[in-house]
Amino acid sequence: MIICGKNAVTETLRANKAVFKLFVAKNLAEKDSEILKLAKKANIKIEFSEKPKLDKLCSGLHHQGFVAEVEDFQYCSVQDIIDFADKKGEAPFVVILDGVEDPHNLGSVIRVCECAGVHGIIIPKHRACNVNETVSKTSAGAIAHMKIAKVTNLNHEIKFLKEQGLWVFAVELGGENLYSQNLKGPLCLVVGSEGYGTSALVKKNCDGILTLPMFGKVNSLNASVACGIAVFEAVRQRGENK
Repeated sequence: MIICGKNAVTETLRANKAVFKLFVAKNLAEKDSEILKLAKKANIKIEFSEKPKLDKLCSGLHHQGFVAEVEDFQYCSVQDIIDFADKKGEAPFVVILDGVEDPHNLGSVIRVCECAGVHGIIIPKHRACNVNETVSKTSAGAIAHMKIAKVTNLNHEIKFLKEQGLWVFAVELGGENLYSQNLKGPLCLVVGSEGYGTSALVKKNCDGILTLPMFGKVNSLNASVACGIAVFEAVRQRGENK
C-alpha cells in the first residue's frame, strides 16, 4: 500500500507502522527534518527521487514530496475496539458506517473520529469502501491511529455491542433531536451511506434514531459532515463528566 502526503507519512511513522521504504522528492530533501529523522530512527530505507516518479507511485494523488510504501492496512476485531476502550478506562465510543462507498467520505470520517477520541470504526465487508490510498490521504494520517473493524454482518455486531452495554443510535432523518439525547455513556453511532442512508434492518436494530435539526431547503448532509456533528455533540456531553 502506498501512503502519500506529509501528514499521512508523518503519522504513519509516529505510529510505528511497518514502512518498507520512504521516497522523498530531491528538492525537499532538506526541508522536512522530522520525517527524515523518524525514518532514520526506524532504519527505514530512504530514496530521494524526482517528482515524476513520486507522481507515478501515487497515481495522481497529491504527495507533497513524501511517499511511503507500507504494509496493507490491518483491520481489527470489534472485540479489540471494546478492549481498547476498557484499557483506557473509558466508556466505549464506536461509529458504524453502513455502506459508505466514497473513499473521501471514509477518510474524512476516520479523521473526525480520531480527532474526537472515538475508540473504533466498524465497516461492512461488502458494498462499502475499504481503506486504500485515497482514504489514507483524505484522513491526513488518522488511519495510522484508528482501529477499524471490517465485518460480515453489521446487525450481528450491533447485537454484540448492545450485549456489551452500548446504546446504538442511527444518525438519520425522522428521529429525535440529536441535542435532546443523552450521549454520555457507552455509545455507538450509525451513519448511513451517501445516497440511501441507513438500511432498514440496521435502523430497526438500533435503539433509536437521532436527527440533526436543519432549517434550510436541502434536507440532507454529506455523510462525513453528519458524522462529525453527531460525534462532537457526544464529545461535548461526555466532556461534562470529566
